[in-house]
Amino acid sequence: MNVVIRFLPLILVIFLGGVLYRGLSLNPQDMPSALVGKTMPEFTLSTLKEAEKTVTKADLLGNIVLLNVWATWCPTCKYEHPYLVELAKNPKVTLYGLNYKDDRLAAQQWLTQYKDPYQFSIFDEYGTLGLDLGVFGAPETFVIDHHGVIRKRFAGAIDTRTWRKEFEPLIKQIMSEQQQGK
Repeated sequence: MNVVIRFLPLILVIFLGGVLYRGLSLNPQDMPSALVGKTMPEFTLSTLKEAEKTVTKADLLGNIVLLNVWATWCPTCKYEHPYLVELAKNPKVTLYGLNYKDDRLAAQQWLTQYKDPYQFSIFDEYGTLGLDLGVFGAPETFVIDHHGVIRKRFAGAIDTRTWRKEFEPLIKQIMSEQQQGK
C-alpha cells in the first residue's frame, strides 16, 4: 500500500501529460457542427445596408454559397477581409455575410472603409441566426450547396492556404455533383 501511495503522484503526472498532449494535438479550427449535412435553418432578418429589406433562407439558394460570419469587434475578421474581397471575384461561389452581434452603423462604415465583398450582409444584431447555426464567434464560414444543405463549417480566418486546403476540394466536389444532376 505504501508503494502505491509513493507512485500515485507519478501516475497522475503521466495521466495529465497524456490528456494535455491529446488536447494540444487537436486542430482548434476543426469544430464539428450538428448542422453539417442538414439544410440551412429558416430565418427572416434584415440586410445590413437596408433595415427595411428582409432576407430569408430562400435568398441564399441556387448556387454554391459561402456564408461568412463577421463583426467589427473581431480582429481576425479584419485580417481575413482582404482575402474575402479577392474571393468575391471567384465566379464559382457566391459570398454572403452574416454580421454577428454588431452595431449596424459601425458595420456599414467598416464595409465602406475596407470594401464590401458580399452580395449582401444579413444583420444578426441579437445573434439569433448565429445561434441556430451554432456559431461560437467570428469569423466562421459555412459552405452551403445548391440544395441549401450546409456542407462545411470552418472556424477561423480564410487565407490562400486555407482556401486551397479546406474549401477548393469541396467546391469542386459540389460542382461535380451539380453537373451530374445531384
